[in-house]
Amino acid sequence: MPVIRSSEAVTHEIHGARFVSYATPLTGSRELCAWRGEIPAGTKAPAHTVNREEIFHLLSGELLITLDDRTHRVTAGDTVIVNPGATLVVENPTAEVALSWVTTSIGLEAELADGTRITPPWAN
Repeated sequence: MPVIRSSEAVTHEIHGARFVSYATPLTGSRELCAWRGEIPAGTKAPAHTVNREEIFHLLSGELLITLDDRTHRVTAGDTVIVNPGATLVVENPTAEVALSWVTTSIGLEAELADGTRITPPWAN
């Protein structure tokens, strides 16, 4: 069983947020990816539609999560299940950084409203 030390995690930044990847094919995972998301105060990610299920667990802070035009206030300890094909918006309306843990299957892609496809390096 591979052990990924925090010092070995790879950090990526996109749309004002930081993604610290731990489980990926590059670190030995065969089916799943997992990362910590750091969503700064005032950040709002663009709407994107995912092709894989994501399990989004909020470790600390508070977020507004919009799934298919329905907005939910999510607080520390809450988990959101994002089904394939769902459109997702993540917003931090607070003055503090929110920390999340996300798990999905390898091969996650996101499509922005303008049709741009993103293959996150932390999920592949």
